[in-house]
Amino acid sequence: MQKVIHKSETRGTANFGWLDSKHTFSFGQYFNPDRVRFGMLRVLNDDVVIGGAGFPTHPHSNMEIVSIPLNGSLAHRDSTGTEKVIQMGEVQIMSAGSGITHSEYNASKTDEVNFLQIWVLPKEENITPRYDQKLFDAKDRKNKFQTVVSPKEDNSLWINQDAWFSLADIDANTSISYKVNQSGNGVYIFLIDGELEIDGTLLNKRDAAAVTDTEVLDFKAKNGSKVLLIEVPMN
Repeated sequence: MQKVIHKSETRGTANFGWLDSKHTFSFGQYFNPDRVRFGMLRVLNDDVVIGGAGFPTHPHSNMEIVSIPLNGSLAHRDSTGTEKVIQMGEVQIMSAGSGITHSEYNASKTDEVNFLQIWVLPKEENITPRYDQKLFDAKDRKNKFQTVVSPKEDNSLWINQDAWFSLADIDANTSISYKVNQSGNGVYIFLIDGELEIDGTLLNKRDAAAVTDTEVLDFKAKNGSKVLLIEVPMN
């Protein structure tokens, strides 16, 4: 197993008043040559947007974009004609494909929204743009991994890449394992909350680990923990 730890405080930052964003990988005005991407994982932003604010209409192409609200809700509108509100417990995916424009605003006029914005490079370029979102039952990730995004047409959201996103809520002093879906893939571990031990290394809230050259990952929660795994091809 090869493992690189990314501590929470080493992330890039951008604060525009209405937006407070932490960048795991190089993004916007933040550039770190050692943190450009992890395989096909290009962006992992931890965004807090004040009430009534958001991202006005802007374009994307040839990127798989996943949004996961951690607190609050997002109002989405795009050029496919989609208008949706994404709530806590839901996951959103958008294939920008050959080109799409969209806006993303805090659905509340008063309360903050905190969400993860994640970009994955596509397997096939210039596909027809598409949008999807789904509510996932939290009971199905209690002390086990719940797949929320995958390249398979199953109960997860489909992604145009050999990538899997999995969530788990792990009780204190509980151990669980994750088996890599595709040999050669790497796994990016992002600890949303809690304290989690992986292979003898302790992660704290918003810490992350980039792991390659393994087929199975073993986790033990030191206290109640919420974790996101992003499994991606490395080239």
